[in-house]
Amino acid sequence: MQNGKVVVITGASSGIGKAVAVKYAMEGWNVVIAARRIELLQELEQRLQKQNILSVKTDVSVESDCKNLIDQAVAKFGKIDVLINNAGISMRALFNDTDLQVMQKVMSVNYWGTVFCTKYALPYLLNSRGSLIGVISVGGFIGLPGRSGYSASKFAIRGFLETVRVENLKKGVHVLIAAPGFTSSEIRKSALNGNGSQQGETPRDEGKMMSAEECAMHIYNAVEKRKRQIILTFLEGKLTVFLSKFFPEFVEKMSYKIFAKEPESPFK
Repeated sequence: MQNGKVVVITGASSGIGKAVAVKYAMEGWNVVIAARRIELLQELEQRLQKQNILSVKTDVSVESDCKNLIDQAVAKFGKIDVLINNAGISMRALFNDTDLQVMQKVMSVNYWGTVFCTKYALPYLLNSRGSLIGVISVGGFIGLPGRSGYSASKFAIRGFLETVRVENLKKGVHVLIAAPGFTSSEIRKSALNGNGSQQGETPRDEGKMMSAEECAMHIYNAVEKRKRQIILTFLEGKLTVFLSKFFPEFVEKMSYKIFAKEPESPFK
């Protein structure tokens, strides 16, 4: 049990974030959960029936919300040992058909949300020699066709966190970049189309994907072992990233073929 330690998790109302919150709560941590949908956070509190959980309504694209999240976490528990930047949205459309406001929204949530929360939590993580985590995806290593804004944001998060790691190399802060493969979650259902409307039904078979609970276990274990990076799933994760280093043109062609076969693919 890790009684006394404090973890802050963004995007905790569903999917990976929710599963990570449940895992940490079960391990005895003090858990601060953040999302825009406060009612879902409160439902999770009731389900877990624990006193060591704090729900904070947070839109990570708003800097003041992120500051308030960190301030409330410290006011309640006195410190922060782990920050998991998990909140994110996706998009699905060819760049040529995408409204630039969609690109800005995805970047605001995924990248700036990570930057804002990290900015205000870092002094406490330095004090606790804690862990800073960014949840990206394989799209943070290779460009995913039809998801230009999503991939750009995940590349940006990876570059940002790698820089923070180097800057604090001698200060004891642990930085983990976690790249799940395709994981069953709401992110595809809430993905934005080129005009900014929600996609609705996912184009992929969620039943064949890694569960959010399994993903949460991998992230928890990686934090405990203070790993630098984890890439989950073999074929769509580790192998794809490995091959992209040596055979980039092959990976690009395969990515195009795979995404072109999706139902209602934006590729003509």
